[in-house]
Amino acid sequence: MKLAVDPYMLRKTPLLELPALVAELGYQHIELSPREDFLPFFVHPRADRATIAAFRKELAGAGVEIASVLPLYKWSGPDEDERQAAVRYWRRAIQITVDLGCGVMNSEFNGRPEQAAASEAQFWRSLEELLPIFEREGVRLVLEPHPDDFMEDGRGAVDLIRGIDNELVSFLYCAPHTFHQGGDLAGVMRYAGPLLTQLHIADTFDHTGSSGLRYIVNPPGSTARIHQHLDVGQGEVDWDLFFATLAEVGFDGIATVCVFAWEERARESLRFNLEKVQEYLGRHAVTGA
Repeated sequence: MKLAVDPYMLRKTPLLELPALVAELGYQHIELSPREDFLPFFVHPRADRATIAAFRKELAGAGVEIASVLPLYKWSGPDEDERQAAVRYWRRAIQITVDLGCGVMNSEFNGRPEQAAASEAQFWRSLEELLPIFEREGVRLVLEPHPDDFMEDGRGAVDLIRGIDNELVSFLYCAPHTFHQGGDLAGVMRYAGPLLTQLHIADTFDHTGSSGLRYIVNPPGSTARIHQHLDVGQGEVDWDLFFATLAEVGFDGIATVCVFAWEERARESLRFNLEKVQEYLGRHAVTGA
């Protein structure tokens, strides 16, 4: 198993200083999420060859590897111009991933839940263009259902990935999305089986609790989705069940700490969560830990 960190809370750290900081915090792997100077949200990558080479040099010097690259593009949106642009951005992001010496990318389904069928059609159209590139480059693609995407349900996402029927495409279970995926974390993990190759680890509260009044959003009837990426133990994810299920299914993929809630104490938070994950892995004897 690779224990990685999503350095989003550290995104103001200069890129070339990031590997040393990650190593100082106790991590050996990075899940490289969007940052404005490298892979921004929803627009074309900014990285050039010189920056990639310099970043690789700093990674090697710090003893840190890129476990996965996480781009976010509107590749399933109902707007066709946006979809075509997203495919162009994906092509460049795949090349950057290869140039970084990484063989895994993870992302979200995107699209719109109120236009789920149209968004899924766009998703398949994008896959038809991109899967040959993933295959040519030998890069794996790991997908997660996300609140407010066309696919939000855990089992539904697994079924969709099964339908892609490509050994390079697998499933990411995101713990802070547990209650948007149906609330049955163990059931979804078991259902995914060998398709489960990546995890996002952060805590969250059950927004469906107290008869749906755990959070009160105005105006009434709002379709806004709410969740958090809190420190492990601050929310309502059942962490003993989470890690016991990992042991049960023999998980041996990438597990990424992706806490976003505490930028004012980012270093303390990321150290704390690494220690908590290691504690749970040891407690439940997860294979590969």
